[in-house]
Amino acid sequence: MTPNNDFPGDAELTHILVVKDADVSRDFYRDVVGAEIVRAYGGTSVVARLAGTWLLLVTGGGPTPDKPSVTFSPPDDPDRVAHAMTFRVPDCAAAYEVLRTRGADFLTPPIVNGPEVRCFFRDPDGHLVELSEYRV
Repeated sequence: MTPNNDFPGDAELTHILVVKDADVSRDFYRDVVGAEIVRAYGGTSVVARLAGTWLLLVTGGGPTPDKPSVTFSPPDDPDRVAHAMTFRVPDCAAAYEVLRTRGADFLTPPIVNGPEVRCFFRDPDGHLVELSEYRV
């Protein structure tokens, strides 16, 4: 696969999660998942570094001049997923144990699915997060 070099300079990807409470989400991603908190803005947004990418936790809000018809809101039903994150890990069972002891609430323990071992947990707002280990 050829990289796409259409972005100018050294572009980086930031992943945005809309949350109910920025402080609760900050604590979860820092204390449970292990994110580095880079900065916070007045209780409405938190910038974190996690697994080689940026994670922006923002509280909901209505339209703005640059997005005139868009409203940001956290998930209203954690069992209906329009978005999920996956962490590729070398040992799913070990990562599961670490996160479980830090307070992550998993849907199930790791399950073998062909060459993959995976399990899922939710953040405080119901965003689905997967741990995935691919076995060769």
